[in-house]
Amino acid sequence: MRFPFEADQDEVLANPDIFVDAVFSSLASEFLVMPKGDGFLDYPVFAAGYEKLKKASNGFARFESAAIISVTLECPVVLIVLRTILGFTPPEWAYITSSRKKVDVPQNAARTLDRSIRSNPNRILKPGSITLARITAMVETACDLIVEGCPNVPADRLHRFFKADSLEGLSSLQRLAGLGAPYAMLLYERFLGRPFAGHRDSVSELVGDGLESAIEEQLTLAGVTFRKTKRAERLAGFDQAPDFIVPDEFQPSVIIEAKLTEDDGTARDKATRIIRSCQMSEQRLREGKSGYQVIACLAGRGFGVRREDMRQMIVHTKGKVFTPKTLVRLVDNSALSQFRTQKR
Repeated sequence: MRFPFEADQDEVLANPDIFVDAVFSSLASEFLVMPKGDGFLDYPVFAAGYEKLKKASNGFARFESAAIISVTLECPVVLIVLRTILGFTPPEWAYITSSRKKVDVPQNAARTLDRSIRSNPNRILKPGSITLARITAMVETACDLIVEGCPNVPADRLHRFFKADSLEGLSSLQRLAGLGAPYAMLLYERFLGRPFAGHRDSVSELVGDGLESAIEEQLTLAGVTFRKTKRAERLAGFDQAPDFIVPDEFQPSVIIEAKLTEDDGTARDKATRIIRSCQMSEQRLREGKSGYQVIACLAGRGFGVRREDMRQMIVHTKGKVFTPKTLVRLVDNSALSQFRTQKR
């Protein structure tokens, strides 16, 4: 089975379909394994915070904000446990606190506090007056919401507290903590969300950085001069900045689009971006300017679903499609070889 970058341009354009399966065969999914990242809380740390909260609330029988605030300052992870019980993101908690308590809690401040606790969970909180007022308001809001439970809503609406540990206020929480969780209800809650959804979102850039780091390693080993762009960077002459430009944006000869996705819908959007980059190069040639070779480096199971999208990427890049398994051949099988200054 030959890869498209091994064939000449005429062969790729004449029969791109024979190369689709080759690319598919080299795509691997890593969706079951995620990086932890700097702000990851190990279960024993989370469980210790849970026990502190349980003790401060007398086994979840009485949520008095003064007692909860005190234990939160002593053991900041309690704040993370409270947020998990609510099922909120930090910005959501900040918003509803500002609304209910009339205390200004900026969403970025809530994010920063949450990440600071997760990054250093054993540090005792010694906040200034403004931060203490925000923490106090957030804890008071959490206590109120937990005690209130799930309100009635119209039949065509679903409240966020319609879950096993908040449906009937404190009694739901006590029952869940004391008797164990009904497995069907937990599965249903996971169906409505996704296991590890919050963590997956928080490390999404780290996952993508793995592919970019592998590309950067190959370019560095070959001594290729390159420019790695930043997130959301704007460059003249490009609709969207590519992930890598060789040698630089002032005289681009090769651009590399590094795309990872585990979702076929997102894969289609990313395929469109790669094709657009190829079209921009062709437009430059029509205008009498120098074009550039577009290389697609793809990872994740999302790209292994849509055959037509893969076919179009192979055609537009003229076969320059690589995956993590074939990156070791990236430089030698593309125009990057013209910029090699180091031998293996």
